[in-house]
Amino acid sequence: MASAVPLVIGLMSGTSLDGVDAVLVDFSDSPPHTLATFWLPYSAAIRHQALQLQAAQHDEIHSAALLANELARCYAEAVQQLLAKAGVDATRIAAIGCHGQTVRHQPAAGYSVQINNPALLAELAGISVIADFRSRDIAAGGQGAPLVPAFHAAVFGSSERHRVILNIGGIANLTDLNPGKPVRGFDCGPGNLLLDAWIERHEGLRYDEGGNWAGQGRLLPGLLESLLGSPFFNATPPKSCGRDEFNLPWLEGHLAGSERPEDVQATLLELTSLSATQAIARWCGKPDELFVCGGGARNQALMASLQRRLPDCRVAGTDSLGQPADWVEAVAFAWLAWRTLHGEAGNLADVTGAKGPRILGAIYPA
Repeated sequence: MASAVPLVIGLMSGTSLDGVDAVLVDFSDSPPHTLATFWLPYSAAIRHQALQLQAAQHDEIHSAALLANELARCYAEAVQQLLAKAGVDATRIAAIGCHGQTVRHQPAAGYSVQINNPALLAELAGISVIADFRSRDIAAGGQGAPLVPAFHAAVFGSSERHRVILNIGGIANLTDLNPGKPVRGFDCGPGNLLLDAWIERHEGLRYDEGGNWAGQGRLLPGLLESLLGSPFFNATPPKSCGRDEFNLPWLEGHLAGSERPEDVQATLLELTSLSATQAIARWCGKPDELFVCGGGARNQALMASLQRRLPDCRVAGTDSLGQPADWVEAVAFAWLAWRTLHGEAGNLADVTGAKGPRILGAIYPA
């Protein structure tokens, strides 16, 4: 189903559960060029429903179906607003690449669930939709995640500099781009997920802007050591994780109950930083440059911590490479949709552990 139309929309709603990132991407040249962006926050109802589905509950099949319909309407609104902002008609769009909302990620059990109703989205938007990117990789024996390293390699690779791309969304994942060597990539632990959940519980805020609240606390070395004891951190790649692995109940299991909340926040920030830098040291060696994308790139305290732990490495946001940090994942799913349309593989077997390259996604024609 190759398309000569070079415009694709990418939609991403990650484990942070904050809303939908929408991008309009032009693939007429390489690297692809982002023409417009739009962010639509989740309603409180959608966020609550998605959080509820992270664990087993009564009548969850019905709940999941209702949430899928609400998400499709939310995605359609984001598409409409994006196109209006860009001044582009829907008839000019080849496809929408829509990841959906992950609520369970269990590749060891052979599945990963992204809540979505791509058929309804195609109907509402009048644009073909490509969705369900993970399942083909899992069917081929892979983790189904992370999928963005293939995109990172395509747009951020250098023939001279050893680069690592660190995506800090709800979960953090990294891509090792070492010239002359195979691309490596894997989830390395919690990103913003625990930080966001903890500050929302204690301060009523959706996120810790700039890491300011964490900056008011002190590191709790014993807690940090306890958290780093999770078997996930020592597991050998390929590996991936989600809210199934890291969540508030998991955190609470490591707390005595007498800790100051801001000290826990400071420790969680260091958990994100240290788990990432330890993974880099263990699996990537000593890169020349670390480029960060995702919401974590806007957390100045977290970026400063990464730089302290990697004193001989340049640490910066992907903005300096021409891809604004906030939108990289959404652009990646537009890129994956573009490859699906052209019958090209979207996974990297060395990253996910799949038996080989696979064309990802299912197409729902307009």
